[in-house]
Amino acid sequence: MYYLFILAVGVERLVELVVSRRNAKWSFAHGGREFGQGHYPVMVAMHALLLVSCVVEVRAAHRPFIPWLGWTMVAVVIASTVVRWWCVSVLGTHWNPRLIVIPGAALVRRGPYRWLHHPNYTAVAAEVAALPLIHSAWVTAIVFSIANALVLNVRIRAENIALGYAAQQAVGHHARP
Repeated sequence: MYYLFILAVGVERLVELVVSRRNAKWSFAHGGREFGQGHYPVMVAMHALLLVSCVVEVRAAHRPFIPWLGWTMVAVVIASTVVRWWCVSVLGTHWNPRLIVIPGAALVRRGPYRWLHHPNYTAVAAEVAALPLIHSAWVTAIVFSIANALVLNVRIRAENIALGYAAQQAVGHHARP
């Protein structure tokens, strides 16, 4: 069942990529500018390798399913997925794992963004730790949690630069006659 769960997460990621491509086309058509292109392939590769590592560690190291841990982690993964899709729905066509900013677009402050600056990243961090722990793949949980923290450090810096650019453009846009 764990392998089917990992497969379902992989399919969900493919759905995200379809939505991402659609939203990227919309954003570029509305003057969007992309930032942080260098870290995006690393982010994609890390998430793909996470899924592979979950399967490999469980299979190679014969990691057991520990019910109290496994079911708790299933709940964390499901909750994090719900939060991530909540973010997608609140951001609408502006949502994208690529860092595309549309000058003049207002910063979203509703939904989960009322409480957190980066709710999507918080949900992803929880999922990265929880997904391998469903079947006690603790090495994968540790390694990919560290990798995710490093990627998010770069990502959030790039996002702050992009949002600063967007704010600067918005001020310039409003200052024009």
